Amino acid sequence: MTRTSPFRASAPITQDWRHFDFRVDDGVGTVTFTRPEKYNPLTFDSYADLRDLLHELPYRDDVRVLVIRGEGKAFCAGGDVNEIIGELIRMDAKDLMAFTKMTGDVIRAMRECPIPIISGIQGIAAGAGSVIALASDFRVVAESGKFAFLFTKVGLSGGDMGAAYLLPRVVGAGRATELLMLGDTINSTTAERYGLVSKLVPTPDLDDEVAALARRLADGPTLAYQQTKTLITRELDMPIGSAMELDAMTQALLMTTHDHSEFHASFNAKRPPQWAGR
Repeated sequence: MTRTSPFRASAPITQDWRHFDFRVDDGVGTVTFTRPEKYNPLTFDSYADLRDLLHELPYRDDVRVLVIRGEGKAFCAGGDVNEIIGELIRMDAKDLMAFTKMTGDVIRAMRECPIPIISGIQGIAAGAGSVIALASDFRVVAESGKFAFLFTKVGLSGGDMGAAYLLPRVVGAGRATELLMLGDTINSTTAERYGLVSKLVPTPDLDDEVAALARRLADGPTLAYQQTKTLITRELDMPIGSAMELDAMTQALLMTTHDHSEFHASFNAKRPPQWAGR
């Protein structure tokens, strides 16, 4: 049974995620989309489960990094054409608004979850799949990887699920305009040149590269990583004075931690630090 934060109170941690595979191994949680025959499309249920998992992760004590993967030849082809789009065209405005807010909640939860998130991308990351990759902290991309922010291709705004907010901050306004307005598919080499790729790797090496990065993050000073992610997210829209004040308060707090003292002790003892994330 997963131990939880004392601040979780009555709400239990979910043990059974039915709409994707979720496993935890030595601090690394892995979500795997498991519909490879259709390139791992999302459904109403998998959107909701991903949102709820991201809300729970900060209250668990067994996950220090989250990996998102797709089974088979693709990462995620976006929303299922028939199971989502086919249903949406029959919904009224109230239900449509509930759906679009839910999809946005997934991306917001990814950015606001303090735990580092890695997407390991092979094959296509399209539509919602491309935005999930975008919202991750690290994108380890196989040479087979492709990105397609294809919302305009289905007659919708390219600024879906926060893409118009996040993408210009990753690749710049000019590249974001090209990708979101035209909706064309770009290969891994182009994605790397645009700045969308954290690390480009040979396709056969993807699993090992994702695992190595996840291990490094899980074994590192996790509290420092979490606070760094929080500052990056919160300071995107802050004036510099407010950002500097938040930096100063955060740094002063971290100077009181076990990990900061452990660095000093390990440095003088000429040994590797034993990070505790506290």
